[in-house]
Amino acid sequence: MPSLHKPHFRLAKKFLLLAKAFFTGGSKRPARLWFALILALCIAVGGVQYFISFAMRDFVTALSQRDQTAWIHGLWKFVGLCFISVPVGVFYRYSQERLSLVWRRWMTQHLIKRYFYNRAYYRIRASESVDNPDQRISEDVRTFTTGVLNFFLVIVNSIVTLITFVGVLWSISGQLVAVLVLYATVGTIVSMLFGKRLVGLYFNQYQREANFRYGLVRVRENAESIAFYRGEKREHRDLIERFNDVLENTLWIIGWTRNLGFFSNSYNYLALIVPSLIVGPMYIHGRVEFGVVTQAESAFAQVLAAVSIIIAQIENLSSFSAGVRRLGDLWDNLDTFDEEDAREAEEAQIEINEEALHLKLDDVTVQTPGGEKVLARDLSFQLPRRGSLLIMGESGSGKSSLLRTIAGLWQSGTGAIDRPAHKRLMFLPQKPYMVPGNLRAQLMYPLSEEDADDEAITKAIEKVNLDDIYARVDGDLNKVVDWTNVLSLGEQQRVAFARLFLKKPSIAFLDEATSALDEDNERLLYERLGGSGIAYVSVGHRSTLKEFHDTLLVLSKDGSSEMSSLKNGKKKEKEARKS
Repeated sequence: MPSLHKPHFRLAKKFLLLAKAFFTGGSKRPARLWFALILALCIAVGGVQYFISFAMRDFVTALSQRDQTAWIHGLWKFVGLCFISVPVGVFYRYSQERLSLVWRRWMTQHLIKRYFYNRAYYRIRASESVDNPDQRISEDVRTFTTGVLNFFLVIVNSIVTLITFVGVLWSISGQLVAVLVLYATVGTIVSMLFGKRLVGLYFNQYQREANFRYGLVRVRENAESIAFYRGEKREHRDLIERFNDVLENTLWIIGWTRNLGFFSNSYNYLALIVPSLIVGPMYIHGRVEFGVVTQAESAFAQVLAAVSIIIAQIENLSSFSAGVRRLGDLWDNLDTFDEEDAREAEEAQIEINEEALHLKLDDVTVQTPGGEKVLARDLSFQLPRRGSLLIMGESGSGKSSLLRTIAGLWQSGTGAIDRPAHKRLMFLPQKPYMVPGNLRAQLMYPLSEEDADDEAITKAIEKVNLDDIYARVDGDLNKVVDWTNVLSLGEQQRVAFARLFLKKPSIAFLDEATSALDEDNERLLYERLGGSGIAYVSVGHRSTLKEFHDTLLVLSKDGSSEMSSLKNGKKKEKEARKS
């Protein structure tokens, strides 16, 4: 029995966590106002339905007795109640959709904020429990905010219906109420057995659909590489395998839905004759009027629907439960990252001081996250103003990892790092990130377009030898193109340097940032960088890079390192050439 209840308990806990955050968060005032209005309209809908049932009873009774006056009176009474019911029902639905929209806006903004906080978007890639966070933030949030209100209001409507119509049924026959309770209880237990299986199937469906969509996006983003490799067959096979996973799980859902349909349809059809079996003999023996029979059938249907909400909503509830589980897992992971940050701050593994004017490392030992491997041991150096450092070493010796540590992406290790605040630093990766938008936005990233100086942008374009790209857009900085596919990797790296010159940070970190450039363009960019007054740290393999740096740091795979000056080497080189 515990194995049956624990998953439901965890699911309910996740649901309550998500709901509580909304009704106690920054949007709690509009949330509570819309919620109160919905409850009021829900009660009003139930009240109108109650009075309509009596109007219908009198109307049908008058018709069976051929009483024209009573029939006309009942008809007008019914029409009047319908006029009231229409606007109440419409505004009830409108209010529900408005609250759903308010909820979705708050939750999406909140999750996106937490997604970027402390680089959670970067760290969540290693999570085993959260796949496709993009789908969870977009689709699962929408499913949750619409689904939770639908199911909550179904429950509220059921309660209102029970309060309204159980008395009507009891006044007709207590036996009718007893049969209804027994009938609904048996139906609910059977439907929950189907639902337990469907929840797992829908969870798998969300995951497999997201994996298939991700595969398509990956092909689009890496189209040129795939084309060069002639990897069409391999990618085609991969996509078909992912799609087959979707189809296989869908077949299971269809099969279980079919089995559920056999039960639910039988349940609903049988319910049509149950009230007649009990009230019919009462009418035949003259103990009730004919209108009471129709009222009993209507009230029985209403109450049965109220107590059979699990049966009626089991398929939607299974899909909704899977969405709650996925969203709850994302929320839990973001909470875990916050806890890890707090714990790491207390443990003080690598002390980072962001108020320094220059970069300084004091006995820094860099480890992989989790501390499994030491990548660099006891590093100490200081980068002076306008100074430059080149980091070299074999592949896998930890060169890029050292940059991640300086940037604060990794904190595993010991020692202390003094550096300026992040806003005064800039990191240039080997493959620059090309943002969607116009050329101005491309060159200003990560700054805002509002900070753009078109004259400065033009000068930066000339500075990095990108005049041809400027001509390609006819000198229009507002022109939007697909920059990832339009620009070669070498051009993208020059765009990254243009961003660097426009931002003018105190220190720049270049991770193989000129690997796709020819030596002439590499020399041009480093000479411009050297004359800009920006201190810089480069990671690279080319020996030609030594010419543009003051100091060389060589890392070894065993964690050791060797520091040497490159200025004397340059002097000796020049003297040798002269002689």
